[in-house]
Amino acid sequence: MANETQVPLNRIERILVAMVASSAGLSIAAIIAVIIGGFAKADTNSGIWLTVKVLPFVGLILALILIVVFLIVSVVRRRRLARDGR
Repeated sequence: MANETQVPLNRIERILVAMVASSAGLSIAAIIAVIIGGFAKADTNSGIWLTVKVLPFVGLILALILIVVFLIVSVVRRRRLARDGR
């Protein structure tokens, strides 16, 4: 049976995970703020609300791109480790 040891994350992977979490978290918080603003009958078509409305579109796409980058970096690193015989 193969030895199943966990490989720790390197610095780049930790940074990517933090970026994904912050981007997705901020986008979800913006979605919740827009929903609460709609229920509170706030004027969501002016001021800072325009930025809050657009933030989820940009943030969630960025999070998806960063997840793909994380997967690529992780696969490349694991292949190098396997090739080196670790």
